[in-house]
Amino acid sequence: MLDSNCVRLTFWIAGVAAVFSAAVLDGRAVEDTQTFPPAFERYLLETVHPSSGERRTLLSGAPLTKLLDADPSKEVAVFGAVWINAPTARYIERLQDIENFERGGGFRVTKRISSPPRLEDFAALSLPDEDVDDLRSCRVGDCELKLGAEALEKMRRTIDWSKPTARQDVESLMRQVALDYVTRYLEGGNQALAVYRDGGRPTFVANEFRSMIENMSHLSAFDSELRAFLLEFPSASLPASNSFLYWQDAQFGLKPTIRINHLVIHEDEDAIVVANKQLYASHYFWTALELRVLLPDRARGPGFWFATLSRSRSDGLSGFMGRVIRGRVRSEARQGIEKTLLATKNILEGR
Repeated sequence: MLDSNCVRLTFWIAGVAAVFSAAVLDGRAVEDTQTFPPAFERYLLETVHPSSGERRTLLSGAPLTKLLDADPSKEVAVFGAVWINAPTARYIERLQDIENFERGGGFRVTKRISSPPRLEDFAALSLPDEDVDDLRSCRVGDCELKLGAEALEKMRRTIDWSKPTARQDVESLMRQVALDYVTRYLEGGNQALAVYRDGGRPTFVANEFRSMIENMSHLSAFDSELRAFLLEFPSASLPASNSFLYWQDAQFGLKPTIRINHLVIHEDEDAIVVANKQLYASHYFWTALELRVLLPDRARGPGFWFATLSRSRSDGLSGFMGRVIRGRVRSEARQGIEKTLLATKNILEGR
């Protein structure tokens, strides 16, 4: 189902020495004096397959994004990279301040979740009118909003839609549901993630996420530790790392979407790897994982390659209507990665 090469992104942490490559400019083959670190070069050749023009785009300092092979019936994979002329420490500092770093544009609200989580963390969580209307008729197995069976049953039992306070009651309950969800995850890990019963058989988010991780082949020793941490949290540990949870109200596709993420930052001598693990999304996605690699390149000078691989799984991408939706989701995902690359580059370079 998955291309076994699609996650070799994490190989980039292996080296910082440069290699020379050839490019074709103005119809003439010339030696390119600009360089990529060898593991980055290998990943580009084996997985991304950039054209000579796309390589020149990347080497020029402009962002490059490409859709990667994935099961079209339920998965979207996007690669992106750009050179950033700034120290990696500047990115980590900004990322720790996630509420200000991811704001504006499509980010309607970004809120870092306290440790331990508090109900006040979700005070700004609100639902669009369409979601509130959908919840009036939502039932297990038939609901536009993605909610687990337990949350839907609680909604059905608790909300009196005849009351003038119904909307406020719904949003208040959603905030409590979000708090309970992240609290259970912190205590029990992936097994506490949602189970959706929208189709003929239940979809276990934990199983979908595990299958994405287990298809990561050819992992280095560090990657094995990262994989174990993502799969076995909170029982697994990851040295030289820190992590936190945050939630967002973001505009994606046709609907605003509430998302809850677990962000992990790991630093070592050669590179920094950031894993952004989606725990919940109110629309579109069962699960998602974004890997970001910050790779210094001494041959190029101060700065680093900022590369990202985003993979997500969703229902509704098969069949006739699914093909229409899939095209929109793929386009939105690629545009989102490109905007993120440009925004990150401009912020860190002080533009």
